[in-house]
Amino acid sequence: PAGCGLCPARRRIRPATAALAAAVCLAWSAMWAPMAWASTPALPAAKTAPADSGMDGALFYQLLVAEIQLHEGQAAVAFEVVLEAARRLGRDQLFQRAADIALRARAGGRALQAAQAWREANPESVEAARLELQILVALNRIDEAGGPLQALLGLTPPEARVGLVLALPRFFERAVDARRVAATLEAALRPHAAAPATRLASLTTLARSWQRAGDHDRALQRLQQAHESDPASAIPAFAAIDLMPQAPGAEAVVRALLGAATPDPALRLAYARALLQAQRIADARTQAEAATVERPRLAQAWLMLGAIEVELKNPGRAREVLQRYIELQRAEAEAPRKEADAARAGGADGGAPEAAAVTPHGGADLGLAGTSQAWLLMAQAAEMQGDLAAAEAYLARIDDPQRLLEVQARRATILARQGRLDEALALVRQVPAQDDEAARARLGAEVRLLREVNRWQEAYDTLDEAIRRWPQDTDLMYEQAMAAERLERLQDMERLLRRVIELEPNHGHAHNALGYALADRNLRLQEARALIVRALELSPGDPFITDSLGWVEFRLGRLDEAERLLREAYGKRPDAEIGAHLGEVLWAAGRRDEARRIWREVLAREPGNEALTRTLQRLQPGL
Repeated sequence: PAGCGLCPARRRIRPATAALAAAVCLAWSAMWAPMAWASTPALPAAKTAPADSGMDGALFYQLLVAEIQLHEGQAAVAFEVVLEAARRLGRDQLFQRAADIALRARAGGRALQAAQAWREANPESVEAARLELQILVALNRIDEAGGPLQALLGLTPPEARVGLVLALPRFFERAVDARRVAATLEAALRPHAAAPATRLASLTTLARSWQRAGDHDRALQRLQQAHESDPASAIPAFAAIDLMPQAPGAEAVVRALLGAATPDPALRLAYARALLQAQRIADARTQAEAATVERPRLAQAWLMLGAIEVELKNPGRAREVLQRYIELQRAEAEAPRKEADAARAGGADGGAPEAAAVTPHGGADLGLAGTSQAWLLMAQAAEMQGDLAAAEAYLARIDDPQRLLEVQARRATILARQGRLDEALALVRQVPAQDDEAARARLGAEVRLLREVNRWQEAYDTLDEAIRRWPQDTDLMYEQAMAAERLERLQDMERLLRRVIELEPNHGHAHNALGYALADRNLRLQEARALIVRALELSPGDPFITDSLGWVEFRLGRLDEAERLLREAYGKRPDAEIGAHLGEVLWAAGRRDEARRIWREVLAREPGNEALTRTLQRLQPGL
């Protein structure tokens, strides 16, 4: 209209705006109901009258001007124009558009202004409450988030409220002050933690929030309360698995659920994975075996058990287990074709195989990735048995470009063990590396290969070159320190490990490696013990660090404490080196028959282990 103060004719607008105007019309038409244009008689008449969008000419021009201003880089002007229209008409779409303009311009304050205006205009809008909460979290204004959060919880339908409550830890995960987040959630969820329908979800969410805040005692308390509210629910148990490394008492919640008549197979596998991460490999095997008994067609359980058997140096059993996994995966892949054939024959029953019906918590069907992993593990197991032809045949079955480096590294190991190291290194170096990450992975494979054949000097030199390229990479420094130790370059080892600790104070393995190296050489034993104790604080329950502490106690002459620690470590991880240490402590304590029994047990599993070989050569136990 001629009298409209926002008419484009009265503003300085570039001529080439026709295409933009058309785009604006299309964009806004998706947000507004269709309009009938009386000036287009050529269009066929609609069978029913279109709904009135409520957009008059003045509003259309106002929105058009806003979009043009936005196109020309005037986001602040566009925001004000759209927000003014939103306030005047109270339309949700306009408030949303105003907030979008501000967010795209990275103007968090303006976006919050739009969200708050939207909530004021429409207090019943779930989207408005959610948007305000999201913006407050992004701006790290956690103290102001309680109101919108309570509003969002109240507006969410009861049937969706539990899901919302359980999603809150992820919603707040980018907030800087985790303790403030936990306190805010504690206040906002108080009424929901008292309501039977949402008590379990609220307490579990509070447990996760306090865990992230570092208050592990309070996290465990909320978790136990959640479990008590519904002892049959697996929801707190999955949270307990995540809390186990910081609060060992959380494991009781998991074990209580797994003791049920029909335990959740996803929970059992998640528990087994957590035990593996904690290096409790014997316990992990127990859980994986239980899963294969309870659900014999659950493919993922067989794959996990196969990986564990490889780690435990049981190659024959590993190949049997992994073959079962391959058969299950093959049957699952063929199931859709068989069902289709049955349907065409009129006999489909619609049943789904059990292996496809259960997916571990946080995981998905393994498909190609799982099958490739199985072939890699089978190749490793065959290699342990000296069956190199079978190992190569397994590797030839892998057709996954994402696993090329792993496949070539495995092939290179086989070549190196045949004395063909140059060919082995060339095989690894020929793998393409498109970026720094790929180059770093390739270098890691090369170093592992050199370690495999005890070429420690070459490994050290390769790592030295790599550190010049990636000077802050603590993993490379740690690896070079281990190579330095094998070369008896103890000053270099200590310098590198102390640099790792300086850059990464919570690097438990660096503390442990330095402490163990000192203890093993009977040097600075009190300092060695302090380093190992710190490592165990950083990685509670780790059997390798527990082994180090047992060994330093042995060096200090505390045989009873050394035996206790080493038995604990060996029970969690029957590793050859831990067994060698436990046997030596028992030998020193006069229990020589038991020492011989443990050494025989280890020798049968890992006859070439260096630590065990050195121990037996030194003590001459007459096995």
